[in-house]
Amino acid sequence: MATIYKICTADEWRKAVADGVFRGSPADLRDGFVHFSTAEQMAETAARYFAGQADLVLVAFDDAALGPDLKYEPSRGGALFPHLYGPLDPATALWVEPLPVGGDGLHLFPERAR
Repeated sequence: MATIYKICTADEWRKAVADGVFRGSPADLRDGFVHFSTAEQMAETAARYFAGQADLVLVAFDDAALGPDLKYEPSRGGALFPHLYGPLDPATALWVEPLPVGGDGLHLFPERAR
């Protein structure tokens, strides 16, 4: 088991919880899978794709609980990133935390994600 992370807007996550399914953010829908990051990858993902964006949440998942639709595939710099090829059940989240932006413009990750 490894913990993996999804960064999305708070509105996207609220809608997923209300609907009982997260089909993905616009980038996920465009690419055909739900993007996740490992603990080592999440800060760079936030800086690269969500720079300065407020009203985000960090959602943690047990990769094993996501089943066979989760694949680790080469992406940035050849690193293996977790990608989910199917809908995501919000009830499988381990926890959800706000992902605020600090004074330096970088996101402040919760202690339990480090």
